[in-house]
Amino acid sequence: MTRDTGERSTFFPAIEKKYGQPMQFWFDALAELGEAKYPQQIALLREDHGFSQSHANAVVMFVRGSTTSKRFTGPEAYLATLPEPHKATTEAILSATLKLNSKFDVVMAWNKPMVRLGKEYIVGFSAAKNHLLILPFGDGILESVDPEILTPYKINKKTIQVPSDWKVDRTLLKALVRLRLDQLS
Repeated sequence: MTRDTGERSTFFPAIEKKYGQPMQFWFDALAELGEAKYPQQIALLREDHGFSQSHANAVVMFVRGSTTSKRFTGPEAYLATLPEPHKATTEAILSATLKLNSKFDVVMAWNKPMVRLGKEYIVGFSAAKNHLLILPFGDGILESVDPEILTPYKINKKTIQVPSDWKVDRTLLKALVRLRLDQLS
C-alpha cells in the first residue's frame, strides 16, 4: 500500500492489528526515549516489541517528522536538485532511453527516476557526488551484456558507474533495454 502513496501512516492499521496497541502507545514509547537517535528508536520497537524493520521505520520516521517516504513529486523535481553536469547528463540518458520504446514511462521509485514499461521496471538512474549510476532491472542483466560494451565502465554489484559528464552511450542503453525486454517477453 505504501508503495503507491509513500505515506507512512498507511502502515498504521496493520501495525495496530499486528502489535495489539493503538498508535499513540507506540508514539508514547518512543517519546519516553527522549532525544534518542534513530538506531535506538528502531531497536526499541524491533527488539523489545518484535516489530519488522519496515513497521519500525514507519513509526520512527513518522515520529521524527517525516510523514512520507517520497522526497520528490516527480522526475522533474528530482532533476531540479542535481548540480551540473549531473542534471544535463541524467536528462540526456532519460531522453535516449525513452526513445528506445514509445511505451516507456519515467516514474519515481525509491526516490530515483526509473523507466518503466507498464508495471515492469526496465532501468533506473541515480546521481552520486562524483558520478552517475545506471541500474538495469532483471536477473543477470549485467552478466548478459557483451563484456566489450561494458569495458569502459566501472561495474558494481548491480549498477554501472558512468562519469557525471558522460556522453550517452546508446549502444549500452540499447543492450540493457533489449535484455530486459527479452526477459519480460
